[in-house]
Order: sequence, then C-alpha cells, then structure tokens
Amino acid sequence: MLREISLPAPAKLNLFLHILGRRADGYHQLQTLFQFLDYADELTFSLRDDGVIQLHDALPGVAHDDNLIVKAAKMLQQASGSIRGADIRIHKRLPMGGGIGGGSSNAATTLLGLNLIWQCQFDLDQLASLGLQLGADVPVFVRGHAAFAEGVGEQLTPVTLDEPWFVVAVPQVHVSTKEIFCDERLTRNTPAITLAAAQTQEGHNDCLPVVELRYPEIRNALMQLNKFASAKLTGTGACCFTSFPSQQEADKVSRSLEGGLQHFVAKGSNISMLHKALQSLHQ
Repeated sequence: MLREISLPAPAKLNLFLHILGRRADGYHQLQTLFQFLDYADELTFSLRDDGVIQLHDALPGVAHDDNLIVKAAKMLQQASGSIRGADIRIHKRLPMGGGIGGGSSNAATTLLGLNLIWQCQFDLDQLASLGLQLGADVPVFVRGHAAFAEGVGEQLTPVTLDEPWFVVAVPQVHVSTKEIFCDERLTRNTPAITLAAAQTQEGHNDCLPVVELRYPEIRNALMQLNKFASAKLTGTGACCFTSFPSQQEADKVSRSLEGGLQHFVAKGSNISMLHKALQSLHQ
C-alpha cells in the first residue's frame, strides 16, 4: 500500500469569462474557457490509520476545518466509508484570491491523492461530483483537461488549445469572488456562444469593468501588461495575464515589468500537471 504521495495542485486561467444571466438560486449562468499552467502548489499526503485528518500548514485567516483541503478530505472519507486518515502538508505558491484556482485546485488534488492512498477506487465522475459540492471550479481540476465550461462552470467539454507561454501578474490584493458576483454593476446578459467560437479565444471577461473600479492595483497591473500585449483578467482576479508564443518572449517581458509588480512566467497546458503526475505513477 502506498503510504505517502506528493502531488501538484496547478493553477488555471480563464481565457475568457462570459456571464449569461443569474439563476433564481443566485448562481450565475456562465461560459468560460479553462487552461492549466505548469505552475502549482504541492501537497503531500501521508497515510494515518486512526482516521484523523490533519492539515499541518495553516493559511492566514482560514480555520483548519474551513480549508477546502480539509473539507475535501472529510467529504471523501464520508462518501467512501474509509476508516483511514491523513497528515497533509502544502507548499503554497499560488496566491489566495488570485483567480487562478488555488483553493479549488488544492481540493481536487486532495480528492485524487487520498482516493489513491486510501484505495477508495472512485472514478473521475464520482470525484468530480464530490468536488462540485465544494466549488464550481473543482471539477475541471479533477478531470484535468482544458475545457469549455458552461452552466455554473460544471458542464465541461474538453478542448485542445495552443499552449503558449504566459506572463501572469499578481497584484497584492485579495478579490472576493462573491462580492464581484453580487455587485449590481456586473453585466449579466452576454449572449451564449458556440464551442467553435469559444476556441478562437476572442471572448472577454464580464467581471473586468467591476474589478477595475474596485481595485486600482489590478487596473495598474493591466496597464503595465498592455504595454507588451493584450492583457486579460482571469476569473474575478486579482491575477492578470498576457500570452506569448515562446518562453524567450515571455521572459523578456518579465524582465521589463516595472514598479515591483509581482508576477511569474508559466507555460499553458491542456493536460494538468496533476494528471501527468498520476499517469507517471501508474507507468
């Protein structure tokens, strides 16, 4: 039995985000295009035989049992009837409130990692269904393939996109997704587009005008990136990005950014680092 495993929890980008309307339950109908980055947190899961789930690396301002990692572990434990537990450690690289999926990705990696060491034998459909209860973005990380997403983000159609290099700026603000989606200035009437149109990546981000109004730091980051290429906001932010066909071009822009703007360079990937790591385990 495998008693310890380390797995990545990769970032994602929303290459566009259209909001089509608001449902009666308050959730929003949307369309978006997800692609992963080769930039990730790393989670280590160590098997415990006493059923205790212990996350050893607390996040600022997040109680232990409120962390999505712990919630995901307890949900899988209950759903599978497993009597095992785990010590969980995280090496954090992805910013909180950055719109690149840190919490959702952590939850998905937890579901897949513990499914393996607890020998639950749940398939991806079962794990994605559990993940959806934790957040609309969790299923795309569970499935691990770039996707066109509809509904509240849970209806996924796998797509194969170009895999450019990205410069991702990280403004030092924490954006509340809930607050952005509750803002009355947010437009909620973008017409639906087809899968074929989505893959041209010519869409926009309906959250951008509201986010720029609320967070001047993000507006400043977009202005800096726009000097080099068309800049976009991922999700509700705070992270913004531009894409380039080569690492050389991305690195050149990285060296040119001014004013201490925190950022990183990463390659786009249609298959997530998590699934690549899991595949290598089975070879």
